[in-house]
Amino acid sequence: MAKKKETLGFQTEVRQLLQLMIHSLYSNKEIFLRELISNASDAADKLRFEALAKPDLMDDQTDLTITIEVDKKKQTLSLIDNGIGMSRDELIDNLGTIAKSGTAEFLSKITGDKKEDAQLIGQFGVGFYSSFIVADKVKVESRRAGLTADEAVCWESAGEGEFTIQSIKRAERGTKVTLFLKKDESEYTDLYKIESLIRKYSDHIGFPVTLSSIDDKDFETKVVNSATALWTRSRSDISDDEYKEFYKYLSHDFKDPLSWSHNQVEGKREYTSLLFIPGAAPFDMWNREAPKGLKLYVQRVFIMDDAEQFLPLYLRFVKGVVDSSDLPLNVSRELLQQNSDLSSMRSALTRRVLDMLKKISNDKENYQNFWNEFGQVLKEGIVEDHSNKDKIAKLLCFATTENSNDNQDQFLDDYIKRAKKDQAKIYYILAENYATAIASPHIEKLRNQNIEVLLLTDRIDAWLVDGLTEFEGKAFVDVAREALDVPNEDGEKKQDKLNDKNKDILEKIKSSLAERINAVNISLRLVDSPACVVAGDKDLNTQVRRILEASGQDLPESKPILEINIDHPLIKHLTHEKDDDRFNILSNIILDHALLAEGSQLENPATYVKRVNSYILNNSSSK
Repeated sequence: MAKKKETLGFQTEVRQLLQLMIHSLYSNKEIFLRELISNASDAADKLRFEALAKPDLMDDQTDLTITIEVDKKKQTLSLIDNGIGMSRDELIDNLGTIAKSGTAEFLSKITGDKKEDAQLIGQFGVGFYSSFIVADKVKVESRRAGLTADEAVCWESAGEGEFTIQSIKRAERGTKVTLFLKKDESEYTDLYKIESLIRKYSDHIGFPVTLSSIDDKDFETKVVNSATALWTRSRSDISDDEYKEFYKYLSHDFKDPLSWSHNQVEGKREYTSLLFIPGAAPFDMWNREAPKGLKLYVQRVFIMDDAEQFLPLYLRFVKGVVDSSDLPLNVSRELLQQNSDLSSMRSALTRRVLDMLKKISNDKENYQNFWNEFGQVLKEGIVEDHSNKDKIAKLLCFATTENSNDNQDQFLDDYIKRAKKDQAKIYYILAENYATAIASPHIEKLRNQNIEVLLLTDRIDAWLVDGLTEFEGKAFVDVAREALDVPNEDGEKKQDKLNDKNKDILEKIKSSLAERINAVNISLRLVDSPACVVAGDKDLNTQVRRILEASGQDLPESKPILEINIDHPLIKHLTHEKDDDRFNILSNIILDHALLAEGSQLENPATYVKRVNSYILNNSSSK
């Protein structure tokens, strides 16, 4: 028995997003047609795949087509496909919600600036909902392949707070989307306008897109697009604009890709790949569980979206298509995992992406755009992909003391070229942010000697330097560790001599701070600051420790090593302090300041304030 018409409400977030999208994307409203044709193409692809296991799904309609019907009198535009179709539950699920996971996060990033928000929406993927930019009302009639004519469903909405859904009869499988155009959008009933948009946005679709008119008898129904999957064509026959439009179809992104690579492999393994480096990161890039991967075809038959097996996780931003001649047509994700050819394909595709990035890196401005969007993700490759570690290292960018700002735009090759002839190390500092890093006492002596230091402020950097221990034969050195080998110094020998010479004051400070520190040494790295704290060679870097503790890990207690600048006036003052109480207070204040300078939070700020107040009062009263 057919169900009555039901009225259901959109998710709260959906209502917000629909209104925002309609207004923000109005200047680029024609993309609705690209999105609808893209959905129809996906539906045809999915039917063709499901029919491999269930041939009956095709019925007697083996030719998969997409038709666009224009009715000028009624001011409607309809898009009809004979693809997989949707059931009642699928219609509600697909059209009643938007990106169930992440919608709230997406909305939180909205700025109110139409241009910026349009770009953000482009990254989000507008899909079907872009119809409401030009339509007052949208009707969707659909019958899923395998269901009867009586099980078809009609969905209808004005794109505001609710939608209706009702069972209908529909003889054909597939979906018909009808747009009831707004009064001022009559240009989308212009047949020649629609024809040009199809050629512009959807010429690459691998199914014929037919254009017809309901009320214009003089217009001859015709196939508008080339109906040949773009990646199957020769590179010489494809324009840059066609590649860009295919990328937008594939990714639902508004921006042009930064680069692409179209390659056909012949021989033992035969496959075609078309890979794109996006111009902007998707909003869910940091969700490692979000769908990712390439679109997989076998002998031009669609198999799956988001085939993540072809690229490592640190290249999850790459979009594209792989069409293999060697994989079985009924391949599943499980079978794909076990395929013996997959490893070599994955290695080859990974190398190709890295080669693309190397090519982009020759244009610093263009590469900077890439790095700002995807740099932190690429850094993951140092830990995850040992075989390509050297290639990835050459693609890394850093902020350094060479810069006057926090731009991460210096390659390691640049660092090596600028290094002094006798410099055998690459120096770096881990810090919470750029301001803390550039002002750190740990780098004073190195900066004074014009020795460049990498300023590492991304969370991933702690693991990056754990995996990247050397580059071009030069070892990475943490400037916040004990026994720093400063060029033009005698290193440990000189520090040992200075420690012996100042043994009395060091022992006194150590006694005063016994509960808080592991040791006290004379520093070779300080110039302007009175003191700094460093980690022992076998201890965790303080920045790493903070990250791990913030993630909830229970770590064993570790005390820092205090280094003092014996030539600093404050330390000289401390050495001459005869009053034990004032000595203890000042020693603790010096340690507190050293901890604050390297970005640590004091365990008890109130105690620190009391110490400072007490010292000021005692010192002023002693005069």
